[in-house]
Amino acid sequence: MPYTADPVAPGAPAAAGHVELNRELDHARKHGALREIVIPPCPDLLARLQAAMASDMPDLAEIGRIAASDVAMAATLIRNANGALYAAGQPVQTVGQAMNRIGLRHTAALMTGFLARHAIPASHPRLARFWVRATLRAMAQVLLARRQSGADADLAYTFGLFCHVGMPVLLQSLRGYGGTLVEAEARIDRPFIATENANHRTDHAVVGALVARTWRLAPEVALAIRLHHDFSAMADARTPPVVRRLVAAGLVAEHLMRRSEGLAVESEWRAHGDHALAHLGLGAAELDALDAELRAHGDVA
Repeated sequence: MPYTADPVAPGAPAAAGHVELNRELDHARKHGALREIVIPPCPDLLARLQAAMASDMPDLAEIGRIAASDVAMAATLIRNANGALYAAGQPVQTVGQAMNRIGLRHTAALMTGFLARHAIPASHPRLARFWVRATLRAMAQVLLARRQSGADADLAYTFGLFCHVGMPVLLQSLRGYGGTLVEAEARIDRPFIATENANHRTDHAVVGALVARTWRLAPEVALAIRLHHDFSAMADARTPPVVRRLVAAGLVAEHLMRRSEGLAVESEWRAHGDHALAHLGLGAAELDALDAELRAHGDVA
């Protein structure tokens, strides 16, 4: 049964809204399994980036300084600007040119991803390609958002990047979680998070939501992370529409990521994939087109 912080009946749904999520996390942090979890602090550069982006008139000069302050981060922006998703005309050669081509909000999303990878290492063999896959999943989310009227591609990218971030955090915090990863992937009699909860009384969806809240990511991202294995949320009127769309797109993006890497089809896709596609108004032809588009991007990290 998924972990819930409040003393509710077995089988009760996870938090459906922002208020419920905050109540759940606060309770678990004080009285439940989350007391043992060490959340890495938000990187200073990310805090500066969030402050620069917070205004209605973002501080472009400050964002440029942050981007240029780390050679590897600057290279990441330039590489993405010259990648298949954005490449047009002459290759860009500077951070400023990359920011102009990518756009301010996606520049901030890419920088957030870069800083997250360095703040939260994924050292277990089962997580060897964790951030590569997270980036590929985030790119799939962007491709899906571009096909949805009114969808926020940058919100989708951030959710795709962080939706499994609870795994490396749990690995750093809890003894035996590496063994849980192996067991959870091997078992076919219950969902992945059910094994996490059986062994540790919490799961990566809850911990990921706590990371998102601690790092001051968008509330919609935190709630979507909490619900990304609770597919009843897609039909739950209490859940904000943008979060329902992120949960549906998350399942499709995970499937696309796994297809691009030649991995086996997950049981969650077999059980809920059609519902997720219907929620997004997509069919088999659109799914195949998205698959081909994502494969064209390769590993963008």
